Amino acid sequence: MKLLGVTANIYKDRADEAVSNVCKEALKNGFSVVVDSDSAELAGSGVEVVDSIYKVADAIVALGGDGTMLRVTRELEGADKPILGVNIGNLGFLTSIGLSDVADAFKALAAGEYGVAERAIVECRVTRGGSQIASYHALNDAVITNTSPSRVVTLDVSVGDDEGTSFVGDGLIVATPSGSTGHSLSSGGPIVHPGVKAMVMSLICPQTLSSRPMVLPAGKVVRIRVQSSSGKEILTIDGQVSLPLETGDEVEVSDSDRCVKFVQMKDYSYFSVLRQKLHWSLSNTRDADS
Repeated sequence: MKLLGVTANIYKDRADEAVSNVCKEALKNGFSVVVDSDSAELAGSGVEVVDSIYKVADAIVALGGDGTMLRVTRELEGADKPILGVNIGNLGFLTSIGLSDVADAFKALAAGEYGVAERAIVECRVTRGGSQIASYHALNDAVITNTSPSRVVTLDVSVGDDEGTSFVGDGLIVATPSGSTGHSLSSGGPIVHPGVKAMVMSLICPQTLSSRPMVLPAGKVVRIRVQSSSGKEILTIDGQVSLPLETGDEVEVSDSDRCVKFVQMKDYSYFSVLRQKLHWSLSNTRDADS
């Protein structure tokens, strides 16, 4: 990695400090830096502003939170370029370092002391009247909901060759392991380690108590048909891209042969991230017994 592309959510409170610091440390450690037009005024001297950092950069430095990481993943459009996430947002499950770690991180990058982790994504295809009308890639999840208050959606769901069933509720989520700590988690779904090849199917407020989240093995295809519609059903990809659905529309979610690559420091720990973001506390039992 020689040429780094820097992009930020400039509406975050510390965006000006973050962009300036990242560009300064990158240049200090021998990297060339290009920034997008939104971040240009915050970057300082020594950097170049380009129309699309995603085309020219070797890697992308994304400053923000999980929403910024999801945006960058989408704008890369499958390009094989790793992303270093710098958290200046709230949760930051997908980011690798905090703002206080920037100086040490760029020293490590210059010395080649880092790793690259692959995160699975899913493909989502929408068919209407026998013809495909849309196709997406999702790093976190594909979600079908009814946007009308107090109205449920009825969905026919099948997995692979197994005969499906109908679900009635506020909606349905198909999440990747990366997305298991997002909307799926808040709907009662399990946390799935990003190293596991699986998908999670979670129902949102189902009308039957027997409906529970399911962890599906890699290679399975989830097919969802909108059985009945009030005209307010919507498909949302990673919480950022949406498509209105109609009665009879079919949504198919499957593994993608693509992946997203995240730059991680040598001391990165997924369980440390969970402890911090979910406010887990370590047990004091051993101290009490000793």
